[in-house]
Amino acid sequence: MDTLVSMRVFRKVVELESFVAAAARMEMSAAMTSKHVMHLERHLGGRLLNRTSRHLSLTEIGKVYFEQCCEMLDSLDEAEASVSRAAIVPSGVLKISAPVWFANRKFTKVLANYHSRFAAVTLDIDLSGRIVNLVEEGFDLALRVTQSPGSNLIAHPIASIQFYMVGSPSYFQKAGYPLKPKDLSQHAMITYSLLSEGELAVEGLTGKESVKIKSSLLRTNNENLIHDAAMDGMGLAFLPTWLIEDDIASGHLERVMPDYRFPSPMLYAVYTSRKYLSSKVRTFVDFIAESGQLK
Repeated sequence: MDTLVSMRVFRKVVELESFVAAAARMEMSAAMTSKHVMHLERHLGGRLLNRTSRHLSLTEIGKVYFEQCCEMLDSLDEAEASVSRAAIVPSGVLKISAPVWFANRKFTKVLANYHSRFAAVTLDIDLSGRIVNLVEEGFDLALRVTQSPGSNLIAHPIASIQFYMVGSPSYFQKAGYPLKPKDLSQHAMITYSLLSEGELAVEGLTGKESVKIKSSLLRTNNENLIHDAAMDGMGLAFLPTWLIEDDIASGHLERVMPDYRFPSPMLYAVYTSRKYLSSKVRTFVDFIAESGQLK
């Protein structure tokens, strides 16, 4: 028999001073309530109740066990209620991994808007640029911009992120402007180290072209460094519009071949399992997916 159920039956029998009343309250037969108490007595090796035809009373060990039962069952009920509330009302620390370049006003505004709606959630954001191990490092979810999120995790698509190929005026003065996709193979590139070098698909009026990219003169896993290197004229860089909108507007960076479309990788919210998804994760993923603020 289930010892936990037996403990609940025993408690109810003592509180109501009746097997019959306890049976009615717990929606089982009087015979079954008696079996549950007998199960506990066999398990403990001692009598818990003194039974007469008219009265029930606790034995010495029964008194001790009853007090311990009540304390344990109350704690268990409190824990279950707390978990149940957490599954409904978002609360606690939400630990998120995201790319380095999410350290900007666009993402900060998203966090502020989420917090204004779900104030009981504390946001813990890691912008190290690493591909973190969600389970081993205790992350609730990761935001990843990629064309292949992997098959061992749940990947919820959020938005397609626009990337531009850009360079600084000083770079173009010394290296010239690429006018066609094939021209890119003659230019110095500043690239993200977690992406493979090789070919880049570019789409124009005549369709898609596969462009062979020259080996990088600088590779790094930090998009802010790529951005700064491009600003200093080291070469061309493929960067998210979030990071370069103001620089393009001010003329510090210029788009390469604006009539062509470069790949726009997808932003995914990545987490370990759909089952028993906490409300803090569910509400954050739903919020950023439905709000459209990260496009």
